[in-house]
Amino acid sequence: MNITFIFILGLFIALIGVIPPGLLNMTAAKISLKEGHARGIMFSIGVCVIVLLQTYVAAVFARYLSKHLEVVDILQRVAFVIFVLITIYFLLIAKSNPQQQIEPQMRSKHSRFFQGMFLSAINVFPIPYQAYMTITLASFGWMSFDQTRIISYVAGAAMGTFVMLYMYIFFFDKIKGKSFTSQKNMNYVIGGITGVISIITLINIIKEL
Repeated sequence: MNITFIFILGLFIALIGVIPPGLLNMTAAKISLKEGHARGIMFSIGVCVIVLLQTYVAAVFARYLSKHLEVVDILQRVAFVIFVLITIYFLLIAKSNPQQQIEPQMRSKHSRFFQGMFLSAINVFPIPYQAYMTITLASFGWMSFDQTRIISYVAGAAMGTFVMLYMYIFFFDKIKGKSFTSQKNMNYVIGGITGVISIITLINIIKEL
Protein backbone atom coordinates (compact mmCIF):
# COMPACT_ATOMS: atom_id res chain seq x y z
CA MET A 1 0.00 0.00 0.00
CA ASN A 2 1.01 3.63 -0.49
CA ILE A 3 2.97 4.89 2.52
CA THR A 4 0.84 8.06 2.67
CA PHE A 5 -2.28 5.93 3.03
CA ILE A 6 -0.58 3.87 5.76
CA PHE A 7 0.44 7.09 7.53
CA ILE A 8 -3.19 8.26 7.46
CA LEU A 9 -4.35 4.87 8.79
CA GLY A 10 -1.90 5.14 11.68
CA LEU A 11 -3.03 8.70 12.38
CA PHE A 12 -6.73 7.81 12.32
CA ILE A 13 -6.39 4.70 14.50
CA ALA A 14 -4.29 6.51 17.10
CA LEU A 15 -6.73 9.43 17.01
CA ILE A 16 -9.62 7.09 17.85
CA GLY A 17 -7.64 5.52 20.68
CA VAL A 18 -7.06 8.90 22.38
CA ILE A 19 -10.55 10.38 21.92
CA PRO A 20 -11.98 9.22 25.29
CA PRO A 21 -10.82 11.49 28.14
CA GLY A 22 -8.08 9.68 30.02
CA LEU A 23 -4.98 10.34 32.07
CA LEU A 24 -2.86 11.62 29.17
CA ASN A 25 -5.25 13.96 27.36
CA MET A 26 -6.84 15.32 30.55
CA THR A 27 -3.42 15.98 32.08
CA ALA A 28 -2.34 17.80 28.92
CA ALA A 29 -5.49 19.93 29.07
CA LYS A 30 -5.04 20.75 32.77
CA ILE A 31 -1.39 21.70 32.32
CA SER A 32 -2.40 23.99 29.46
CA LEU A 33 -5.10 25.67 31.55
CA LYS A 34 -2.87 26.18 34.58
CA GLU A 35 0.52 26.88 33.03
CA GLY A 36 -0.08 27.82 29.40
CA HIS A 37 -0.25 26.09 26.05
CA ALA A 38 3.53 25.80 25.67
CA ARG A 39 3.85 23.49 28.67
CA GLY A 40 0.84 21.48 27.56
CA ILE A 41 2.46 20.98 24.16
CA MET A 42 5.76 20.03 25.80
CA PHE A 43 3.92 17.38 27.82
CA SER A 44 2.25 16.12 24.62
CA ILE A 45 5.60 15.83 22.83
CA GLY A 46 6.89 13.69 25.68
CA VAL A 47 3.82 11.46 25.35
CA CYS A 48 4.35 11.09 21.60
CA VAL A 49 8.00 10.07 21.97
CA ILE A 50 6.87 7.03 23.96
CA VAL A 51 3.97 6.41 21.56
CA LEU A 52 6.53 6.14 18.75
CA LEU A 53 8.38 3.41 20.63
CA GLN A 54 5.20 1.61 21.75
CA THR A 55 3.72 1.57 18.25
CA TYR A 56 6.96 0.33 16.73
CA VAL A 57 7.13 -2.51 19.26
CA ALA A 58 3.47 -3.31 18.51
CA ALA A 59 4.09 -3.37 14.74
CA VAL A 60 7.14 -5.63 15.10
CA PHE A 61 5.13 -7.96 17.34
CA ALA A 62 2.32 -7.93 14.78
CA ARG A 63 4.81 -8.80 12.04
CA TYR A 64 5.88 -11.83 14.08
CA LEU A 65 2.26 -12.86 14.64
CA SER A 66 1.50 -12.51 10.93
CA LYS A 67 3.93 -15.39 10.31
CA HIS A 68 2.11 -17.57 12.85
CA LEU A 69 -1.48 -17.49 11.64
CA GLU A 70 -2.67 -20.12 14.08
CA VAL A 71 -1.76 -17.77 16.94
CA VAL A 72 -3.49 -14.87 15.20
CA ASP A 73 -6.71 -16.88 14.86
CA ILE A 74 -6.76 -17.58 18.59
CA LEU A 75 -5.94 -13.99 19.50
CA GLN A 76 -8.67 -12.66 17.20
CA ARG A 77 -11.28 -14.77 18.93
CA VAL A 78 -10.03 -13.79 22.37
CA ALA A 79 -9.94 -10.12 21.33
CA PHE A 80 -13.49 -10.35 19.97
CA VAL A 81 -14.82 -11.68 23.28
CA ILE A 82 -12.89 -9.05 25.25
CA PHE A 83 -14.11 -6.15 23.10
CA VAL A 84 -17.72 -7.38 23.24
CA LEU A 85 -17.53 -7.60 27.04
CA ILE A 86 -15.99 -4.12 27.25
CA THR A 87 -18.72 -2.77 24.96
CA ILE A 88 -21.47 -4.32 27.08
CA TYR A 89 -19.87 -2.99 30.25
CA PHE A 90 -19.56 0.62 29.09
CA LEU A 91 -22.92 0.77 27.31
CA LEU A 92 -25.08 -1.12 29.78
CA ILE A 93 -23.37 -1.60 33.13
CA ALA A 94 -20.97 1.25 33.90
CA LYS A 95 -22.40 4.00 36.05
CA SER A 96 -21.49 7.63 36.21
CA ASN A 97 -19.20 7.92 39.21
CA PRO A 98 -17.24 11.13 39.79
CA GLN A 99 -13.56 10.45 40.15
CA GLN A 100 -11.09 12.57 42.04
CA GLN A 101 -8.52 14.04 39.70
CA ILE A 102 -4.88 14.12 40.69
CA GLU A 103 -3.37 17.54 40.13
CA PRO A 104 0.08 17.49 38.51
CA GLN A 105 2.76 19.12 40.63
CA MET A 106 5.74 19.56 38.30
CA ARG A 107 6.21 23.00 36.77
CA SER A 108 9.16 23.36 34.37
CA LYS A 109 8.94 22.68 30.65
CA HIS A 110 11.53 19.92 30.91
CA SER A 111 9.68 18.27 33.78
CA ARG A 112 6.48 18.41 31.72
CA PHE A 113 8.25 16.69 28.83
CA PHE A 114 9.52 13.90 31.08
CA GLN A 115 6.18 13.71 32.88
CA GLY A 116 4.57 13.09 29.49
CA MET A 117 7.09 10.35 28.76
CA PHE A 118 6.55 8.74 32.17
CA LEU A 119 2.75 8.76 32.08
CA SER A 120 2.77 7.48 28.50
CA ALA A 121 5.23 4.71 29.44
CA ILE A 122 3.03 3.38 32.25
CA ASN A 123 0.05 3.37 29.88
CA VAL A 124 0.78 0.10 28.07
CA PHE A 125 -2.64 -0.21 26.39
CA PRO A 126 -1.36 1.20 23.02
CA ILE A 127 0.89 -1.85 22.53
CA PRO A 128 -1.82 -4.56 22.37
CA TYR A 129 -4.23 -2.08 20.75
CA GLN A 130 -1.82 -1.19 17.95
CA ALA A 131 -0.63 -4.78 17.54
CA TYR A 132 -4.20 -5.92 17.08
CA MET A 133 -5.09 -3.08 14.72
CA THR A 134 -2.02 -3.59 12.52
CA ILE A 135 -2.76 -7.32 12.29
CA THR A 136 -6.34 -6.47 11.31
CA LEU A 137 -5.19 -3.96 8.69
CA ALA A 138 -2.76 -6.51 7.28
CA SER A 139 -5.55 -9.11 7.05
CA PHE A 140 -7.54 -6.68 4.88
CA GLY A 141 -4.48 -6.06 2.70
CA TRP A 142 -4.17 -2.44 3.85
CA MET A 143 -0.87 -2.90 5.68
CA SER A 144 2.38 -4.74 5.07
CA PHE A 145 5.28 -5.16 7.47
CA ASP A 146 8.31 -3.96 5.55
CA GLN A 147 10.40 -1.40 7.41
CA THR A 148 9.30 1.62 5.38
CA ARG A 149 5.60 0.99 5.95
CA ILE A 150 6.09 0.23 9.63
CA ILE A 151 7.89 3.56 10.06
CA SER A 152 5.15 5.34 8.11
CA TYR A 153 2.46 3.79 10.31
CA VAL A 154 4.39 4.58 13.51
CA ALA A 155 4.84 8.21 12.44
CA GLY A 156 1.11 8.45 11.69
CA ALA A 157 0.24 7.01 15.11
CA ALA A 158 2.46 9.54 16.88
CA MET A 159 0.96 12.36 14.84
CA GLY A 160 -2.59 11.18 15.53
CA THR A 161 -1.88 11.10 19.27
CA PHE A 162 -0.40 14.59 19.16
CA VAL A 163 -3.33 15.98 17.15
CA MET A 164 -5.86 14.71 19.69
CA LEU A 165 -3.81 15.97 22.65
CA TYR A 166 -3.49 19.31 20.84
CA MET A 167 -7.27 19.46 20.44
CA TYR A 168 -7.74 18.80 24.14
CA ILE A 169 -5.22 21.51 25.00
CA PHE A 170 -6.90 24.21 22.92
CA PHE A 171 -10.56 23.24 23.23
CA PHE A 172 -10.90 21.76 26.70
CA ASP A 173 -11.66 25.12 28.29
CA LYS A 174 -14.64 25.51 25.94
CA ILE A 175 -16.09 22.02 26.45
CA LYS A 176 -15.15 21.18 30.03
CA GLY A 177 -18.53 22.21 31.41
CA LYS A 178 -20.55 20.52 28.69
CA SER A 179 -22.00 17.04 28.57
CA PHE A 180 -19.27 15.71 26.28
CA THR A 181 -16.93 15.36 29.21
CA SER A 182 -19.43 13.73 31.56
CA GLN A 183 -18.54 10.22 32.68
CA LYS A 184 -21.83 8.83 31.36
CA ASN A 185 -21.30 10.18 27.85
CA MET A 186 -17.68 9.03 27.85
CA ASN A 187 -18.88 5.53 28.73
CA TYR A 188 -21.00 5.68 25.57
CA VAL A 189 -18.05 6.92 23.50
CA ILE A 190 -15.74 4.17 24.75
CA GLY A 191 -18.48 1.55 24.32
CA GLY A 192 -19.15 2.79 20.78
CA ILE A 193 -15.47 2.58 19.83
CA THR A 194 -15.04 -0.94 21.21
CA GLY A 195 -18.33 -1.92 19.56
CA VAL A 196 -17.01 -0.86 16.15
CA ILE A 197 -13.77 -2.76 16.78
CA SER A 198 -15.83 -5.82 17.79
CA ILE A 199 -17.75 -5.68 14.50
CA ILE A 200 -14.52 -5.38 12.48
CA THR A 201 -13.08 -8.33 14.41
CA LEU A 202 -16.18 -10.44 13.79
CA ILE A 203 -16.09 -9.67 10.06
CA ASN A 204 -12.44 -10.66 9.97
CA ILE A 205 -13.11 -13.93 11.80
CA ILE A 206 -16.01 -14.83 9.49
CA LYS A 207 -13.92 -14.00 6.43
CA GLU A 208 -11.26 -16.50 7.48
CA LEU A 209 -13.66 -19.37 8.22
